[in-house]
Amino acid sequence: MVIQRLLLITVLTCVLLTSCSKKDEFQLTEATISDIHSSFKSGELTSEQLVQLYLNRIDTYDQSTGINSIVYINNLALEQAKALDQEYAETGILRPMHGIPIIVKDNFNTIGLQTAAGSEAMKGFKPKTNAYQVQKLIEAGAIVIAKSNMAEWAFSPMVTISSLAGETLNPYNIEHTTAGSSGGTGASIAANFGSFGLGSDTGNSIRGPSSHNALVGFRSTIGLTSRSGIVPLYLRNDVGGPMARSVEDATRALEVIAGYDTTDPVTKYSKGKIPENYSQFLKKDGLINKRIGVLRILSDEEPNSEIASLFDQAIHDLDSLGAEIIDPFVIPDFQDLRQGQWCAVFEEDLNTYLAAQGEDVPVKNLNEVIESGKYADYIERNLKYFQENSDEQTETVCSDPFTDLKRIAFRDAIEHVMDSLNVDAIVYPSWNHPPARIGDFEGYKGDNSQVIAPHTGQPAFTVPMGFTTGNLPSGLQVLGRMFDEPTLIEITYAYEQGTLHRKPPKNFPDLIIKE
Repeated sequence: MVIQRLLLITVLTCVLLTSCSKKDEFQLTEATISDIHSSFKSGELTSEQLVQLYLNRIDTYDQSTGINSIVYINNLALEQAKALDQEYAETGILRPMHGIPIIVKDNFNTIGLQTAAGSEAMKGFKPKTNAYQVQKLIEAGAIVIAKSNMAEWAFSPMVTISSLAGETLNPYNIEHTTAGSSGGTGASIAANFGSFGLGSDTGNSIRGPSSHNALVGFRSTIGLTSRSGIVPLYLRNDVGGPMARSVEDATRALEVIAGYDTTDPVTKYSKGKIPENYSQFLKKDGLINKRIGVLRILSDEEPNSEIASLFDQAIHDLDSLGAEIIDPFVIPDFQDLRQGQWCAVFEEDLNTYLAAQGEDVPVKNLNEVIESGKYADYIERNLKYFQENSDEQTETVCSDPFTDLKRIAFRDAIEHVMDSLNVDAIVYPSWNHPPARIGDFEGYKGDNSQVIAPHTGQPAFTVPMGFTTGNLPSGLQVLGRMFDEPTLIEITYAYEQGTLHRKPPKNFPDLIIKE
């Protein structure tokens, strides 16, 4: 590999491109899209150099540190970056994601790159079309440099383990989990292996790994973004979206991927509800005069004492930054409304997805996945449950949050209280407990992400809230009204900028390259 032909010297201060001086240096660690594009414009950095730097970091750190976040590298990434550099040289125009290297969860279709949903049974499968979100990002100039590990078939919110690549560990403390199922994206972006990443969230899987890896995670309103080309878990709940080191980068990604897609009917509800751009809502004073409800029924559900302290501090910070706090925010009949909302339709959704992939797909349906025997032990019960209860699933009415009466009732109850109190958003910890230890499935406690947004369809963002003992990240979750991403962006950006909790994990210093 290229890295073996370079002399790499690790330092904490800068990345050497052609020369390194106080005036001419580029700091890769924690670089934002804006930072990168500014360096393109100044001439101190090219996309080809940037891609090489990220590839070097993956090659140097992913396996040596044990985090094991990457499953597949795009061998054409440097060539694609070079073409984008040439385009910029000729036009002087940077597309919204021009030359930006991204990491994509292994369940998003990517042309020419393995898409296996973490399954050994799907090893080697390369789709002929991109997932809608991937395609939109590529059209905007992004480069998919790698695919990330995931909980196999997205089954686990607890861990990120696949038969394809094993387990992903938390870069902040490798004795602990990343949560699931987008833990590979979470760990890789936290370790600065790409500019930002894509994850998918059925109940927790963007927000959990983002919270556990000190990232920003956007689960947007169901219908705002297309799920076309994403291997489904329960399509009625699935949302794909950005996982990033900053609210700004997640927002810029959302601008690209939001919109109507004819191949995903639920996106019709987004028509007329998308602003000209979302970046206009990145306001440092965005919390002034906001009314924030504190959902104690979740935050006070047997919390870890350190998480409870961080959450109390977060409420204080929201108040100090200009918000009016409504504490507690009480939803009548909440415990009754939350019951019976899950509707598992994995077999039907998976078989539909596989049938659309053509003759080259290695397995054609769930039965063939099970018969292959190529799956991690911990998901065997899940696979066989869906196989054995397929008739029951067919008889169950499972619809989207715009037509399912139980889901509408849950959402209406929440938004009615929000309206009556003139509340802009409600907050609670993304998890009431720190990341569990590796191998401790009993340590899976406090996942609040599963409770509301997957069922009501409402947007819910997580943003870093601080760290507990063991250098373990924690996240603050902010939930809003349907299609009110602008308000959530204002709130999370102002909170992020006012607290600056995000910090990179140790043991992943920048690399100086000397030829």
